[in-house]
Amino acid sequence: MTRLQEAISHLDAGIARASETVPGLPVREVVLLRLLLMTGSSVLEEIERNLKPYGMGDSDFRTLMMIYSAPNGRASPSELCDAAQQGATNMTRIANVLVKLGFVTRASSVEDRRRVELSITPAGKRFARKILPMMFPRVHGAFASLSAAEKKTLDHLLRRVAANIDHLTASDARP
Repeated sequence: MTRLQEAISHLDAGIARASETVPGLPVREVVLLRLLLMTGSSVLEEIERNLKPYGMGDSDFRTLMMIYSAPNGRASPSELCDAAQQGATNMTRIANVLVKLGFVTRASSVEDRRRVELSITPAGKRFARKILPMMFPRVHGAFASLSAAEKKTLDHLLRRVAANIDHLTASDARP
């Protein structure tokens, strides 16, 4: 049994024990949420490990890829904050990393001098085209046991869960 599968076995046993003493515990939903978190965390660890030699983390790389795929290869830090689910302070740190690595430049917008834009450099484009194919085998491997129909279903279901979470957080009345 692998590390993740072993952790999942412990998770199942622990939730089963908790359900015996916590009336109404939504066992299936708790298991599903924990599975999402555990698999996501495991994938994130792998991504971080692969990016570390390049002086980057996942948030740095995701931001670089958002700029790479943006119209004209440019985006403002505020646009990136929303898309990357990062705060302004962390986006400043990310931008500093990407500028230091020579993957993006930071300049005032031509259209609005008050607005800062990050633009991908030729070095940033080369890096993206170099690193992405190296990740393909792991991406394919993560979903190797799923059929095309199962992948489509998983995509659909995760998007529905995401919409539910958006709805919950938008209407959250907690202080």
